Amino acid sequence: MVKRDTHRVMPHEDGWQVKRDGNQKASHVVETKKLAEKMAREISKNQNTELQIHGKDMKIQRSDSHGSDPHPPIDKK
Repeated sequence: MVKRDTHRVMPHEDGWQVKRDGNQKASHVVETKKLAEKMAREISKNQNTELQIHGKDMKIQRSDSHGSDPHPPIDKK
């Protein structure tokens, strides 16, 4: 199984954070989840990483892949 490079939007004591897996500190901390998602999506696209959006309960609500997919869909034309 391939380990994915992932950015996450997660709750933070001061609002919401954008954090890359493996980093101890958040790259950004903002007041709203909406702003954190917007920032994280742009970062994830630029760095070709996975993006996972967590809820306040820390469960993953949504995922999006901006990286290279090791198993892309096959075009059956």
